[in-house]
Amino acid sequence: MADPMKIRASLQGDVVEVKVLMSHEMETGQRKDASGALVPAHFISSVQAECNGKAVLTAHWGPAVSKNPYLAFKFKGAAKGDKVKVTWVDNKGETRTDEGTIA
Repeated sequence: MADPMKIRASLQGDVVEVKVLMSHEMETGQRKDASGALVPAHFISSVQAECNGKAVLTAHWGPAVSKNPYLAFKFKGAAKGDKVKVTWVDNKGETRTDEGTIA
């Protein structure tokens, strides 16, 4: 399984700003290895963020996203101490879920 995501969430007025650093190889399927064989595609295909059980972000990604992707977004309707849960699923069915606390 991949390394844990680094999640920072902070409340600024009534807006929560979330910054997420994900650990993933994000192979496009177009790169060749040393022997000339194509490296199989392996990338995050969907990301979902929730706060208090409510979806605040849904994203569908493809192979064009860089290795170890960084994601930042904002939403309203949360308070300090609430948890933000981020889940990704890749094209091979692997998944990772981590959460951060709004400061």
